[in-house]
Amino acid sequence: MTQTLTPILAAHPFFHGFDARTLDLVAGCARNVQFEREHYLFHEGEAANAFYLIRSGKVALETSAAPHRPVIIETIEPNEVLGWSWLFPPYRWHFTARAIEPVHALLLDGACLRAKGEADHDLGYELVRRAAQILMQRLQATRLQLLDMYYVDTD
Repeated sequence: MTQTLTPILAAHPFFHGFDARTLDLVAGCARNVQFEREHYLFHEGEAANAFYLIRSGKVALETSAAPHRPVIIETIEPNEVLGWSWLFPPYRWHFTARAIEPVHALLLDGACLRAKGEADHDLGYELVRRAAQILMQRLQATRLQLLDMYYVDTD
């Protein structure tokens, strides 16, 4: 008996409120994946073709800071999502993602999701709207990190 990934999608906060038909559409783009500690999920500059729903483990989102070692921008944890570059041209990763703990996730194929979003504009709009919320949260978190990093106590 084939088991669908629809219930897993329905339980993830990113897809909260999606109807069953839409979740079934999205599930057609999904598969389970696992990554060992220190495995790279993707590298900055590579083609972005996936969207990850983190189920367990942690992923460091990094950027290069040559000649120094990479800087961790954010740590992605269970029930969070990883990757938005698959949604916006030129479909290239802007950061590097590295598992800092063993990770179990759902990988959603970016080209598949884009095609389904084109065919169903309500789905496409909702994916972009939710991705924009994540982008805003990450931008705010990065801003706070920068303020913390460059804050100088004058007392």
